[in-house]
Amino acid sequence: MSEIAGELARVREAFDKPTLRLLDRKWAPFVLAVFKSSFSRDRRSVPAERLHAQVDAYLADLRSVGSEVPGKNGRALCVQWMNDQWLYRETGEGDEEQYSLTSHALEALLLVEGLSRDRALISESRLTTIVDTVRHRATQANPDRAERIRRLDQEIAEKQGERDRLAAGGEIAAVSNEAMHEGYANLVDLITALPSDFKRVEESVAGMHRQIVNDFRSEDRPIGEVLDEYLSKTDALMSSTPEGRAFEGAFTLLRNDSLLADLKNDLETILLHPFALELSAAERRGLMGTVGLIRKGIDDVLTQRNGLTTTLREHIVNHDVVKDRELERLLRDINKELATWMLTAGPRSTVTAELMPGTLEVEHLRERFYDPAGHRPPPALEDVTDDAPVPPSLDELRQQGGPRLGEMRDALVSALGRGGAASVGDAFNELAASMRRPVEILGMLQIATQIDAVHRAGTVETLETVRPDGSSRRFQVPRIILNDDETAALFALTYGPDDD
Repeated sequence: MSEIAGELARVREAFDKPTLRLLDRKWAPFVLAVFKSSFSRDRRSVPAERLHAQVDAYLADLRSVGSEVPGKNGRALCVQWMNDQWLYRETGEGDEEQYSLTSHALEALLLVEGLSRDRALISESRLTTIVDTVRHRATQANPDRAERIRRLDQEIAEKQGERDRLAAGGEIAAVSNEAMHEGYANLVDLITALPSDFKRVEESVAGMHRQIVNDFRSEDRPIGEVLDEYLSKTDALMSSTPEGRAFEGAFTLLRNDSLLADLKNDLETILLHPFALELSAAERRGLMGTVGLIRKGIDDVLTQRNGLTTTLREHIVNHDVVKDRELERLLRDINKELATWMLTAGPRSTVTAELMPGTLEVEHLRERFYDPAGHRPPPALEDVTDDAPVPPSLDELRQQGGPRLGEMRDALVSALGRGGAASVGDAFNELAASMRRPVEILGMLQIATQIDAVHRAGTVETLETVRPDGSSRRFQVPRIILNDDETAALFALTYGPDDD
């Protein structure tokens, strides 16, 4: 094959890809305009019904201004674009179908975006990026230990010299706005390619998903052998495709949280330069969203990969090999009978066959038979009257109950009325043991809350409590000291306003 014939074959193969098919169609401007208006970096998927309505609205708007548009409606166009591999439909949250752009559509949008905006043909920033990248890769590719050490020493010497100059008070050269714009343009070119790269990895995993499932269903081998092959394919899932290998290589850097944090800080530093004032709000927001874009791309790829593993595991668990083999045997017998029948049948011969087998004419099919054990009465209850425990007394039951608010209020009033208690806690500690159960603390605090005396407590004090079994326990509660108004309010709660 001549050189030109080989180039023609490669170009035709490129034009057969969905990306260039999209750019080569008559309605390519309309399709790309719809994609650009309906999807964005923050809105990667759109509910199916909403996108159908949006496309109908776009068609009506363009017809009203006299533009030539396709004659189909929104739903038909979306289905056509999905068949052309420009849209991907999946089930999202809540079992709602939604559309998202494929990597081919994202690449087409990226090409149009690059051609529609101004970009520098050559600049110092672009050449510096090329030189630095070539130097770094050459250092990695050179197996000579001495040469690598020489390169590292040279780089260290340059960095050390610049540091010493700055430490000695040297002038910091300000970067011009033109240079920052050139670097920004190069950075945007790299960032805008990320969504299509991540999407290509997702589609590669989804394609492998379908391939493994089809291989698994078509296998006519023992289940153990099929499982072994499935596990080996799963281990090599990301390394068996170019997109997967590229993602695995970058994933080590992408999952480094400190690296992403440094990237975010560097982006903020770039936007603090005066040149950023000339950028639009959307451009600044897009640049600062780079870290979120990377994290979202990683999550989408990992979600697709986890979905593959989950689906295959459920398929393996629920897969009935016996039924599949019975169905395959039945279909094979039908093919044999069909071949025999075709030996004598004419070209227009037909045969009547039921799609589903008929039902049996049975009025009732018994599901359960009589079981004498099901009609036996339950065994008699055992008489345990002689072994019944001694019931507790009324006093023992009261000791196990909640706080006795009335008795506690009377006891506190009596203790405070004698003047010997400096605080409510001191009055509590002077009470009888039967009134100093741990639960009585709750009653005491409730009474203090009723006269609004708890909010002034600034310190704590220790209360000595006695449990019903005679053991003691200490608790720390707010130290409550009543003033004259609060003491009067406590007496009023106990005796009423008319009592002396």
